[in-house]
Amino acid sequence: MAVTTDIVESWRSPRVTFRRHLARGVSEPFAFTLLLVFLILAFIGQWPQASREAFLAQDTATAPRLLARGLAVLATIPIWYALAAISRLVASGFGGQGTGYRARLALFWALATVGPLMLLQGLVAGMIGPGPALWAVNIVVGLAFLWLWIVMLIEAER
Repeated sequence: MAVTTDIVESWRSPRVTFRRHLARGVSEPFAFTLLLVFLILAFIGQWPQASREAFLAQDTATAPRLLARGLAVLATIPIWYALAAISRLVASGFGGQGTGYRARLALFWALATVGPLMLLQGLVAGMIGPGPALWAVNIVVGLAFLWLWIVMLIEAER
């Protein structure tokens, strides 16, 4: 299935979709691709806010702002790998039987699934700006990510 189809299905039945990804076998390039899908969506989601900031600063150049945000997004790659390793250690402390790859896949797939919400978050940040609407969207995105990640991590550790 296409990643986009799997993302939509993950909102209805995350365990089933995640099990299907686990059945593919161990493939680090596949897991890294899921992380890249999230990073690309997160970067694209930053465009409206960067444009808004450039407009409010009466600056015509948005490109430097986008370059800085792109580099910042790329700099998070080691953080995501470290977070997956930490989640694996915590899960093993609770008796989890998974592997490092399965923990990475759970985290990266949860991130990829939340990716479209990052686009919404960027639109709200760019069009409405700081305030209760952005705060509410941030909370929804954060809770959705945590829910998906926990569900998928539990499945990965079985």
